[in-house]
Amino acid sequence: MIEPGPEPDPSSHIPKRESRRKTEQPPRRKITWNLIKAQRALLVMAVPLVLYQILFKYVPAYGWAMAFQNFRPGRGSIWNQEWVGFYNFVNLFTGLNGERFARVVVNTLGQSILTLIVGTLGAIILALLLNEIKNLPFKRVLQNITYMPHFLSWVVVASLAAVALSLPSSGGFINQLLLDLHIVDEPVLFLTQPNYFWGIVAGTNLWKELGWNTILYLAAITAISPALYEAAEVDGAGRYRKMWSITLPGIMPTIVVLLIINSGWILSTNFELPYFLGNGVVAERAETIDVFVLRYGYQLGNYSLAVVAGIFKTVVAIILVGSANMAAKRLNQETLV
Repeated sequence: MIEPGPEPDPSSHIPKRESRRKTEQPPRRKITWNLIKAQRALLVMAVPLVLYQILFKYVPAYGWAMAFQNFRPGRGSIWNQEWVGFYNFVNLFTGLNGERFARVVVNTLGQSILTLIVGTLGAIILALLLNEIKNLPFKRVLQNITYMPHFLSWVVVASLAAVALSLPSSGGFINQLLLDLHIVDEPVLFLTQPNYFWGIVAGTNLWKELGWNTILYLAAITAISPALYEAAEVDGAGRYRKMWSITLPGIMPTIVVLLIINSGWILSTNFELPYFLGNGVVAERAETIDVFVLRYGYQLGNYSLAVVAGIFKTVVAIILVGSANMAAKRLNQETLV
């Protein structure tokens, strides 16, 4: 008698990639009253933060009505204004205002993307280097030195950057260093060269936030199992191979999540540096959306146009965060949702 063969696996028709994806993703916990009761302490601590976000982020959103009005403060409340429909949107995105605003958006994107790339790479490299230091006292000293600029005001940082980039007679040590190394024959007026401005903003942000941005990466590195390093060392892996094959893949979820979060701030580049370091000579490369809103919207009294620019920033930020989250999900990386 012929014995019957094994029954076919009902999941055999599922592609391997999908089955692997289903096995890799842990099941989501359902929100139940027992779970809420168990986490009640965390929920109570989150209440002040939620109230803060509602009060200062969502309640003021009713002011978006100004974008559809010819708003004038002397006319009374926001609901007693002249309604003009989408006139302010057309006025911002077309004509001379449209050309200026397009240039402002390009400046904002250029400064933000360059700052994000330089800051992320610098923080990852510094975290990897600090992780390799075995002398704990020396490691703590280095961490404190790199953390300290984060606690300086942006006004102070902009002043320090202006002095560092000035002429040698005014304390500009960067020009002095370039002259001593014979890289340049005469001092460079950095703050009057439009092509240098994006790099100045990115470099100043890197100096201020480099140490602070390494905190999450160092925390992610400590979560990597030491057994992986021991096994790699037994197999003959050197220090750089362990960095590349163990440490970097171990912190990749953290890198992806931070990139997704930071993508929402692409159009919200630092306001202080372009405002304090910018001048009329480099205005074409220095003016960002926030500076545009301040100068053109509030100083000239065109509040409705300023609100339209703010709505544009919010909509683009939502699209960028959603797109980055979807891209990370398709690449089987950590996501926010």
